Amino acid sequence: MSRQRLLPSPAHPITVTPTRKRVTATVGDLVVADTANALTLQESTYPAVQYIPLDDVDRSVLERTDTQTYCPFKGDASYYSVKTADGDLVDAVWTYEQPYDSVADIAGYVAFYPNKVAVTVG
Repeated sequence: MSRQRLLPSPAHPITVTPTRKRVTATVGDLVVADTANALTLQESTYPAVQYIPLDDVDRSVLERTDTQTYCPFKGDASYYSVKTADGDLVDAVWTYEQPYDSVADIAGYVAFYPNKVAVTVG
């Protein structure tokens, strides 16, 4: 079965721009990521999402899950849980390892669900 594949348009714009500020992702006192190289993805009317280079994430606290989702604008997403002393935050992180050309800049980056991981810009 073929999947619907959509391009950004004036009706559904997507931009990817350098954040140009320090971005951190934390769970309590645990720093999961810290970078000056984040990208801001703004998709249509959704809240902006910070994409952080995987190289700037503490991979020792990540554990890949079997969860996968599909976005017709970005492609296939894979997920990670964040391991903490208080337990795992399941599927708290997502990544598009081979995103569509219109958002190719986010390859090698991850994003965090803000209801599970605190993401701070500034």
